[in-house]
Amino acid sequence: MEPSKRYFQQGPFDIRLEWGLQGIRELEPECNVLIIVDVLSFSTAVDVATSRGAKVYPYRWKDQSAVEFARSKNALLADFNRNTAGFSLSPSSLRDVPADTILVLPSPNGSTLSLSTAGRTTICGCLRNAKAVAEYAMGVGGAIGVIPAGERWMDGTLRPCYEDMIGAGAIISQMDGQCSPEAAMARSVFLSDRDHLLKNLSECGSGKELIGRGFQRDVELAAALMVSPCVPVLKEGAYAAHY
Repeated sequence: MEPSKRYFQQGPFDIRLEWGLQGIRELEPECNVLIIVDVLSFSTAVDVATSRGAKVYPYRWKDQSAVEFARSKNALLADFNRNTAGFSLSPSSLRDVPADTILVLPSPNGSTLSLSTAGRTTICGCLRNAKAVAEYAMGVGGAIGVIPAGERWMDGTLRPCYEDMIGAGAIISQMDGQCSPEAAMARSVFLSDRDHLLKNLSECGSGKELIGRGFQRDVELAAALMVSPCVPVLKEGAYAAHY
């Protein structure tokens, strides 16, 4: 690794934070645990599904290859379109998913990050399971990397977003250890806003987009703070619940 790259690994801090796929590439070499945070809606959907006893395979692409992948896993494929009666990336569509369901969840954001962690212990975190995820990660030991996913502008560039900063901060607020300045910033933002989560999630850009499309309930589910004891851990390509 080039010496200049070491600056961005945030050593020697116990708890580190960096955004998106490049953030994983920077933090992964020195972190034992990576926590993927994509609050609206991948991480929330994974928490809702796995807390019901489902197993969730993240998948990068929304195309015919997803159909073939689901078939290879003898799994149900979440619909590419939220506006359906079936299972989809919409967390509210997964509230009644039967236990033992095997589900393939295509997501070019959260799934791509989940599958890019080079075999490190990988956890899916959100506001709902922030405390449980923090405790599990600390139990693994070693440096912890928190990865807010962010969103994408139309030109494909990263858009750091309110919801993932808040989700990352909620998780970090439940951890012991020395935070990097980047991680401490997210924690401070969460502590400042924790009493106004639903309001602010509803008024941030991503929240307004979902509400405008008719998914107010998804925002409400995502805003529920520390209500889930479920820790979705990625093993053999799929998230399953740990408690």
